[in-house]
Amino acid sequence: MNEMFSIEGKVAVITGAGGVLGGSIAKSFVKAGAKVVALDIRQDQLDSRVEELKGLGGDVIGIVGSVLDIESLENASKQIIAKWGRIDILLNIAGGNMPGATLTPEQTFFDMKISDWEKVTQLNLNGTVYPSQVFGKVMAEQKTGSIINISSMAAYSAITRVPGYSVAKTGISNFTQWLATEMALKFGDGIRVNAIAPGFFIGDQNRAVLINPDGSLTERSVKVIAKTPMKRFGDINELNGAVQFLCSEAASFITGVVLPIDGGFSAFSGV
Repeated sequence: MNEMFSIEGKVAVITGAGGVLGGSIAKSFVKAGAKVVALDIRQDQLDSRVEELKGLGGDVIGIVGSVLDIESLENASKQIIAKWGRIDILLNIAGGNMPGATLTPEQTFFDMKISDWEKVTQLNLNGTVYPSQVFGKVMAEQKTGSIINISSMAAYSAITRVPGYSVAKTGISNFTQWLATEMALKFGDGIRVNAIAPGFFIGDQNRAVLINPDGSLTERSVKVIAKTPMKRFGDINELNGAVQFLCSEAASFITGVVLPIDGGFSAFSGV
């Protein structure tokens, strides 16, 4: 690999590593030679993920922790520093949506469960802010590091039925710009903060919304594909290269960006 794009030997903390997206990026990072800290709140998923990553020959540790618990994150940080002495990369992957905060086609905003709204906004937004504060502090002391957040197409323009997720992801986009500015101004040009905004990928959380039981596209999917110039859904692995690029020296003058990986969805008016 071109040395400019290398992350070999870098210590990368990946929150939500037990999930589909976190797992995909973790596997990609292990193959690229990074030292991976897999962090997840679910012990069973974390154990299977760590076993999988070690099977690829990776230098990996798994830590059970919650992105919404500062003390839990601080304990994780101490473990990482004790083992590897530094934290070079933070990937804030933990997040997701909840049924009560996702409206059915027949529901209106007034049917939304406020308790689920709060859970979704806290998990996505606070679940990005808290790890950034804990692990970012280590980077500030080092004067070097890279943080990657996960935004969404829902942060670019209104997407029906997902109010809580949309607001949280919009907050993440703004927080990415804010923290990028803060880190560069106060701790130098060695710390960068960026985000990716995935387009439409079929996963466990949205499969029922996008794919009918018979395998055909739902009405919502037809609309998505119509506004996607590439005329397809993305493959989860198509996010990996962009994340690695943003964490590498090749992106040394890139900070505060939200990079769409969407097959052109955010660029196309639909006409």
